[in-house]
Amino acid sequence: MIKKTLYFGNPCYLSQKDMQLKIQIPSNEENKADKVSSIPIEDIGIVILDNPQITITQTVMSSLLENNSTIITCATNHLPAGMMLPLSGNTIQTERFTAQIKASIPLKKQLWKQTVTCKIENQAAVLEQEKKSAANMRVWAEQVTSGDTKNLEARAAIYYWKNVFRQYPDFIRSREGIFPNNFLNYGYSILRAIAARSLVGSGLLPTLGIHHHNRYNAYCLADDIMEPYRPFVDSLVLGILQDEPGSELLTPLLKKRFLGIPVIDVMVDKEESPLMIAMQRTTSSLAKCFAGEQRTIIYPSYS
Repeated sequence: MIKKTLYFGNPCYLSQKDMQLKIQIPSNEENKADKVSSIPIEDIGIVILDNPQITITQTVMSSLLENNSTIITCATNHLPAGMMLPLSGNTIQTERFTAQIKASIPLKKQLWKQTVTCKIENQAAVLEQEKKSAANMRVWAEQVTSGDTKNLEARAAIYYWKNVFRQYPDFIRSREGIFPNNFLNYGYSILRAIAARSLVGSGLLPTLGIHHHNRYNAYCLADDIMEPYRPFVDSLVLGILQDEPGSELLTPLLKKRFLGIPVIDVMVDKEESPLMIAMQRTTSSLAKCFAGEQRTIIYPSYS
């Protein structure tokens, strides 16, 4: 079953009763009485808290984490500022931690090669969908070596970002950059939460990456495995720009579209699958790679 992503952008009180998340929205000028609704805790995958007047009980947080849900808190700029994950998400967690920690450098380099290759192929597919040339991207994807020693990921990124948002000639991909970077940042934050949640569910440490290793980054592995998934978010942003020309602010209506990221249809092993399920397959296959049970990570293809 696909877990639900819940977004709270208005003042509310979140409590629990009979393993149900009880949502109480206080009365206002339009609604003279409090609005109360509920949803089973077991159906929730991600909760996004984006208002300083949200109250959430300790019981709710504990139950969400026990259910392998992710809680995201947003800053005053409405972008995710923090993420809470369960400490124990798999019955054989210690065994998988050990295998992950002992993974050899050659194995990590091979896994990174697979990751970069898939990312470039998916970026090329997005460009082709937008009727832009991507023949060079296809060639670069075939030339990626173990550990990406030729840094083809960066070369592909330069070409990709120069062309994918060509309608914005001053656009440079940067977290602090101009529009539509704010849309990309928001989408990637949700994608990162999905990746981190899936890693924990597969008994892996999101901190220990196969390539990313910033000492200040607590989610290096999540940042690694989400790379081939980024083009799906890029495509979503392109769709928003086409449907809502001139809209540069992350309005509540646009945020609702980003909440659909977990259920975006992707192709995995020539079969259609929701993105969240595909991510679970990716992290499960990665755990098997660390354990020596297989050599290939299962990633989605953009088509």
